[in-house]
Amino acid sequence: MKIGMVSLGCPKNLVDSEVMLGLARQAGHQLTRDAADADVLIVNTCAFIDRAKRESIDAILEMAEHKKRGTCRRLVVAGCLAERYRDELRAEIPEIDAIIGTGEVPEIVRAIDAGSAAPGSCAPRDPAYVPVLRSNGEPVGTIDQRPETRDLPTYIYDSNTPRLLATPRHYAYVKVAEGCDYTCAFCIIPQLRGRYRSRPADSIVGEAERLASQGVKELLLISQDTTFYGIDRGERGALARLLRDLNRVEGLEWIRMLYLYPTTIGDDVLDAIGESEKVCKYIDLPLQHASDAVLARMKRPGTRAAYERLLDRIRTSLPGVALRTTFIVGFPGETERDVDELLSFVEGVGFDHVGVFTYSHEEGTSAYGLADDVPAPVKRARRDRLMRTQKRIVARAHAARVGTRTRILVDGPSAEHELVLRGRLEGQAPEIDPVVYLTGCDPAAVAAGAFLDVEIVDSRAYDLVARPLADQSGM
Repeated sequence: MKIGMVSLGCPKNLVDSEVMLGLARQAGHQLTRDAADADVLIVNTCAFIDRAKRESIDAILEMAEHKKRGTCRRLVVAGCLAERYRDELRAEIPEIDAIIGTGEVPEIVRAIDAGSAAPGSCAPRDPAYVPVLRSNGEPVGTIDQRPETRDLPTYIYDSNTPRLLATPRHYAYVKVAEGCDYTCAFCIIPQLRGRYRSRPADSIVGEAERLASQGVKELLLISQDTTFYGIDRGERGALARLLRDLNRVEGLEWIRMLYLYPTTIGDDVLDAIGESEKVCKYIDLPLQHASDAVLARMKRPGTRAAYERLLDRIRTSLPGVALRTTFIVGFPGETERDVDELLSFVEGVGFDHVGVFTYSHEEGTSAYGLADDVPAPVKRARRDRLMRTQKRIVARAHAARVGTRTRILVDGPSAEHELVLRGRLEGQAPEIDPVVYLTGCDPAAVAAGAFLDVEIVDSRAYDLVARPLADQSGM
């Protein structure tokens, strides 16, 4: 059958989508980008915050229209929303045929094949299909029979699991672990993804070697807390060893880590980054706030002073490092004084990249028991104020870059103009960070995945403008 997929949410969810597509193709199914042409539609959902939940519901309803029109046989819903609200989804959206939680990714082939015997345009709905697994993988029944309290997900893929990359062929995400052991007050992820569990290092290295042989130049290591890697297995220093092992993989040019945690990033990891020429000097460190009072209510370890010491240590160990972070404004009890302290912290540190979210009051989190006492307009105003501050910081940094020479990775044509290419510095991650626009060259002569030496000639808001230096083999 022809399989179509909509993948929503973070890169960690995208890897799950790629695994499901790989399993489907291995089982003999065809893949299509056209939802109207699909026999089976899969929506891999996100449920981290309210906006993500609304986007997921909208996508499910949009795909359900194809069933109503008789152009598909089955609608499968997977991912975090499915894990969190499977009963509600079944009750409210009868077009859904199968629901696959975050721990049931390998069940995608059975979910697809359950409709293969059905003639015509739509198979009958199967409300008792989706199996629920114990932590040891043994089935305990169907969705209609499952216990009120079921085990948390334990699945994680390995190097032998088929994947079909949904990213451009020159970069790929690799999960080094799944789940989370932290109890941050605002976060539902541990309930959706289970306890932290690291993959064996040889599995990760084996996957990296295979990806490199397929043309991947940039490897992005991801998990809920990448610097916790190996600690759950009693393997202290495992991440530093993994970085050095990956640094030896032929064909890779950049190795980038995302989602580091301020209390688990040690000197051994910083040393490994500094010693490994392929590991990007790029630290993605979601701090969430800088007011000690707010951090305590968020159940986040650390203080503003501790964060400042850590950031100083990182910059001392890794000169020229790019620092990225995210913050949440509007958390219950946050005052204007707390926001002033956060702004002072941001101005003092001078981050390269900052993302700001407004607090989302999510049931199932410990913060849900607190009054959501910051009005939505105030949350938005605080977010805008913080982003205006960051924009000024970036403008100063960009002005200092003009006239300098550097190396970029070309991602492909710009959507803004046919004669402009889009690329990234070592200090810019795909999708989440600003980009470098490359002018003054023939786009047809520069392949996506090429590395070019360029001169920075201008800046536009958060993005940079560059032109290639002469006589380069990639052009």
